[in-house]
Amino acid sequence: METLKAKIRHIPDFPKAGILFYDITTLLSDPSGFQAMIDSLATPFTGQNIDVVVGVESRGFILGGAVADRLKAGFSPIRKPGKLPSRTVREPYQLEYGTDALEIHDDAVKPSQRILIVDDVLATGGTAAAAAALVKKLGGQVHGMAFLIELLALNGRGKLPGEHVFSVLKY
Repeated sequence: METLKAKIRHIPDFPKAGILFYDITTLLSDPSGFQAMIDSLATPFTGQNIDVVVGVESRGFILGGAVADRLKAGFSPIRKPGKLPSRTVREPYQLEYGTDALEIHDDAVKPSQRILIVDDVLATGGTAAAAAALVKKLGGQVHGMAFLIELLALNGRGKLPGEHVFSVLKY
C-alpha cells in the first residue's frame, strides 16, 4: 500500500486553509497504480453478488465505474443537486467545511438490490452517511462501503454505525 501512497500528491490549504488535500489524479494517471487501486477496492467484494456500485461525485465516479466493471455489477452515480436529468431523491449532509446535499435518480436502485458505495475519501463521514441514506430510501441494501483513503483522525466511521466500511489507505 505504500506504493499507492507514494503516487498521491499532497496539496496543503486546498480547498481552504488548514485542509490537506490528497490529490489522487497522480495515482489515476499511473497505469499500474490505477490497476492496483481498483483491484484493492474491488477484491474484498468479489463473489459477494453486488448488484450495483454507487459512486459519489466526482472521483467516486472514476473509482466506482471501474470497480463495477471488475465486479460485473451495474453503476449508478450520486451527484450534487441539479446535475441529474430525471426525478431524484435528495439527502442533505455536513461537510468538514460546510453543508451540501446529494441526489440519486429515484430508479437508480431497486428494492433489495445489494449495493456497494464507492468514494475516494472517508473524512468526517457526512457524505458517506448521506449516500447510504439515499440507497436505503430507495430500498437498496448497503452491502458495503469502499474508500481509497480514510482520514482516521476525523472518525468518519463513527457516522456509519452498522455499515461494513473498507478503506485501502489510512492516514
